[in-house]
Amino acid sequence: MPSLRNETESEAGLAAGDLQETWRILDQEERLEAFLDLPREDAEDFFLDLTARDEYELITTMPVGQRRSWMRLLPPDDAADVLQEAAEQDVRDELMALLDDQTRREVTALLAYAEDDAGGLMNPRYARLRPDVNVDEAIAYLRRQGRGQLEHVNYIYVLDADQKLLGTISIRDLFTAAPGTIVRAIMITDIVTVADDMDQEALGRLFAQYDLQAIPVIDADGRMQGIVTVDDIVDVLQEEATEDIQKIGGTEALDAPYLEVSLPQMVQKRVIWLSALFLSEMLTTTAMSRFESEISRAVVLAVFIPLIISSGGNSGSQATTLVIRAMALGEVKLTDWWRVVNRELLTGVSMGLILGVLGFSRIELWQMLFHSYGEHHFKVAMTIGLAVVGVVTWGTIAGSMLPFVLRRVGLDPASASAPFVATLVDVTGIVIYFSIASLILHGTLL
Repeated sequence: MPSLRNETESEAGLAAGDLQETWRILDQEERLEAFLDLPREDAEDFFLDLTARDEYELITTMPVGQRRSWMRLLPPDDAADVLQEAAEQDVRDELMALLDDQTRREVTALLAYAEDDAGGLMNPRYARLRPDVNVDEAIAYLRRQGRGQLEHVNYIYVLDADQKLLGTISIRDLFTAAPGTIVRAIMITDIVTVADDMDQEALGRLFAQYDLQAIPVIDADGRMQGIVTVDDIVDVLQEEATEDIQKIGGTEALDAPYLEVSLPQMVQKRVIWLSALFLSEMLTTTAMSRFESEISRAVVLAVFIPLIISSGGNSGSQATTLVIRAMALGEVKLTDWWRVVNRELLTGVSMGLILGVLGFSRIELWQMLFHSYGEHHFKVAMTIGLAVVGVVTWGTIAGSMLPFVLRRVGLDPASASAPFVATLVDVTGIVIYFSIASLILHGTLL
């Protein structure tokens, strides 16, 4: 028969689990009430698993007397993230005052870095040793350090008197070393490090490349400043991927979860790009008016305009999405633009030929069954087929090159959104389509 203690622990665990599942649908007051009902131990685990935004909202909703203990529960890097959520300086100062003196100094140093740099993501608390101590002294010293809420102790970093990184030791190697062994003799000196100003995207690629749990951060003089752990970078990569996807979809990146963005903010984020696309699409109307006489003489050409321009827009959107993602993963660099052009040229021609044959076959089949296109059906079919090849090929090349152009001028390649590429290809597709039509149908329908 289970004890009352076990039953209570089980109920508390279920309560924490239920709260995690329903967290998103609760308002701030309901969140606070449910959170404060949790046993302290479960509440601490739950609190540390929240996003910085949720931690900030929860703390600022609490009665003033309860805020101090929860702010002091956060490690310095997480406390810095919470402070950055405060839009008003007086609120930030109030939260900063809740921290103890050491943490306040550490958080102040972290806030001096850009939020998306390695220095802004790192935790300044890590296990450290001097190279000239033996393993017995090292283990005793680490026990004392462990009481200071070290975030990551799988690896210990060996520093000299100037705080410069000399090497690293795994906790396993330290405990299995022979008694009396000097730390310098068993440390590993081949270490992956990052500069404190490294961008978070590049940092994320290093974690993926080397499959590390933590990476030390050093300043320009080689002094160790802290460590970035894999759980920190996972959150960052999720944010980066979300922003890129939103930009590719033709909107500005949202500053909060979708359901938490107010209606005016949602309209503002989306209408700017939509207006730009709308104005750009007017160029399509201008291009079509240039060929107004051709359309009036061969109305059949107008029927196929949506087919032609959508094929080009779709192929361009595909190419843009693939190249942007390859850039984000570090698979493609600016110097690879010529290789991408050659690859996309062949891809575009191949896809265009396949779609062109489908378009040609469709016209000839309808002519055979319904006599829809008259005596010049073969030339109409050739026009559509070749136009599809040209527009798809151009769309593929334009879509793949636009991210390179944006990166070259210092802009985010994700700004090359699929709708923007489609609009660009729409305008040029009209020109390509009617230019081919004028060549093939001259003297017959035109």
